Amino acid sequence: MTTPRRSRHRLALAIVVVFAVVGVFAVRLVDIQLVRADQLTSDALNKRAVVTPTYAARGGIVDTNGVVLAASVNRYDVAVSPANFVKMDAAGGFGVVAKDGTKTTVTVMQAATELATLTKQDPATVYQSLTKNPTSNYALVTKSVDLATRRAIEKLKIPGIVFQLHPKRVYPNGAVAGNLTGYMNTEGPGGGLEVTEKKCLASTDGSSTYEQGADGVQIPGSAVTTKASVPGGTLKLALDSDLDWFSTQAIAEQGTAIGAQSGTAIVLRVKDFHIMAAADWPAVDPNNIDGSAVANFGSLAFSAAYEPGSVFKAMSAAILLDTGIGSPTMQATVPSRWTTPEGGFVRDAIGHPTQQLTLTGVLQNSSNVGISMLGSKVPEDVRLAYMKKFGLGQRTAVDFLGEQSGSLGVSGSAAKPWDDQSKYNVLYGQGVSATALQVAQIFGTLGNGGVKLPLTLVESCTKADGTVTDLPSATGTRVVTENTAKTVVNMLESVIQGGELSQAVKIPGYRVAGKSGTAEVAGPGGYTSDRIVSFAGIAPAEDPQYVVVVTYTKPATMKSSAAAAPTFKKIMSQVLTKYRVPPSTTPSTYPATTW
Repeated sequence: MTTPRRSRHRLALAIVVVFAVVGVFAVRLVDIQLVRADQLTSDALNKRAVVTPTYAARGGIVDTNGVVLAASVNRYDVAVSPANFVKMDAAGGFGVVAKDGTKTTVTVMQAATELATLTKQDPATVYQSLTKNPTSNYALVTKSVDLATRRAIEKLKIPGIVFQLHPKRVYPNGAVAGNLTGYMNTEGPGGGLEVTEKKCLASTDGSSTYEQGADGVQIPGSAVTTKASVPGGTLKLALDSDLDWFSTQAIAEQGTAIGAQSGTAIVLRVKDFHIMAAADWPAVDPNNIDGSAVANFGSLAFSAAYEPGSVFKAMSAAILLDTGIGSPTMQATVPSRWTTPEGGFVRDAIGHPTQQLTLTGVLQNSSNVGISMLGSKVPEDVRLAYMKKFGLGQRTAVDFLGEQSGSLGVSGSAAKPWDDQSKYNVLYGQGVSATALQVAQIFGTLGNGGVKLPLTLVESCTKADGTVTDLPSATGTRVVTENTAKTVVNMLESVIQGGELSQAVKIPGYRVAGKSGTAEVAGPGGYTSDRIVSFAGIAPAEDPQYVVVVTYTKPATMKSSAAAAPTFKKIMSQVLTKYRVPPSTTPSTYPATTW
C-alpha cells in the first residue's frame, strides 16, 4: 500500500518534470519565434522561393509614319526546379492523369525526351537540366519558345515547369530598311541602328520571386517583384518605309538588267534634310542573318565611298559663282582634249570638235575639259575650303555605323593641296571619293538656298516614361549664297532640258534640275574598265523640295550614266506623286549654253 508521503513525492516529481518539459518548449518557442525567427523564416522561404529574371522588351524602331521596322515579340524561357525532379527520379517518376481519369506513371527521362522533341534538343541535355543540380530550385531548359510550343509543353502536364516571358527581336518588314536597322544576335546588337541607338532601344531587366509548393509548381499569387524591369524606348526614323521599299525595287530591277554589282537610291527632303529613303541593292533581311554574308549588313549609302565623277561639276560651278570668279555665261573654248599648263592633259569622255561653251553649257555637255579650264581659275585652297563646307571628307551628322568620310585626295600643302594633275581632276569628281549621302548633301544644299542642314535619319527617341530625346538639330551652315544656289539649280535645268539624257529624265509637268556622273574605278595598276554610274537631281527646280540620287556600281552593260537616269526618273516621279507636290506653273528657262 502506498503511503501518502510517497504519493506526494511522486506528484512533486511529476510536476517538476512537467514544468521542465514546458520550460524546454518555452525556451524553444522563444528561440524559434523571437531569437531566430528571421533566420528560420528566411531559411524556410529559401527552400520554397525561386528567384527568376523578369525580361523587358527592347524598344521598337518605326518609320516616320509609325510603321514597325523592328519589334520585340513574346517568347518564353522554360525553367524547372531540379530539386523537385531529383525527388521524382528517385521515386520512379510522377503520375499524369489523362482526361478519362486514368493515371500513368511517367519517368523523368521520358519527360525529358518529350520536352526535347518539342524544344528540338538532345534528350540527354534536357535530362541534365532537370537533374544536374539536385539542391537547386532553378534551372533553364531552353530559351525563347513561341506560344504554340509553350502550349504543347503545358499539355505534357509535367509538374514544376515554369514559363518566363523573354521577348525576341523580329523585323516585320524583312529587308525593308534592313540595311539601316541592323540586327540582333545571341550576343546582343549586331549592326546598324541596333548598335548606334542602343541607348534608346536597350531595356533593363528586373527580377521576381515566387513560392513553389511541394510539387515544384508555382503557388498562385506568390510572385513578388524584387526589381522592376524597364522596356526600351521607341526609335522613330525619318525614313518612309513604303518609299524605301519602292526605291529598293526600282534599283533592283535596273541593277539586275544591267548586271551591276550593287546599287543605292537616296531620297532627301530639302526643307529639313530628312532621309526619306536610303535603299541598297542587294537588300539584306535582318530576320535571316545566316542567309546573307554578315559583311553585307550595313548601308552602302553610308559606307561605300566612291569616285563620284561628273555630279561634282555642280559643286565646282557653285564655287566659281560664289567666289565671283565665274558666271553662268562665263566663256570657254573647249577642245575634246586639253593640255594643261603643267604638261598634263584632260579629255572629255566622247570626242568632239572644239566647242564654244558657257559654264552652263559645260554642265549640260558634262565637259571635263570645260570645267577644268574654268574651275582651275579658283585658287586651290579656296576650292578645298568650299568642298569641306559642302561636307566632303567628313562623316555626316548621322554618324552611321561603318560610315565612311570619303577622301579629298589632298597630298600637298595648305596653299597647294593637290598635285599638278589632281587639281584639275577633282573638279570633275576624279581622284576624290564620297558616299551617296554626301552627294545628296551637296544637291540638298544647292536646293536649300545654299544652306547645309544636318542629315537626319533618326527623328526622335521616346522613352518608356514618355520622355522624348534625340531630336535632330535644325541648325544649318551657309555654304554659298542663296543667289549662287538658285542660279546653279537653274543652270542644271539645262541638263534635263537639252542634255543627252533629257528624254530619259524629263518628268512631265515638272521642272527638274540634275547632273549625271560616270566615274572610272581605280585598281592596283590604275583605272580599270569598270564604272560607277549615277544621276543626282532636284525637283521642282523652281521650288526645290526633294533630292534623288541613284548610283550603280560596276554595271556589265550600259557603263554610263544612261543606266542610272531611268531609275532616277522612276523614283523622283513616285516621290512627287506620293507627296502631292504641285506641278510647275512656269516653263523651264536657263542661261545660254554656247557663245
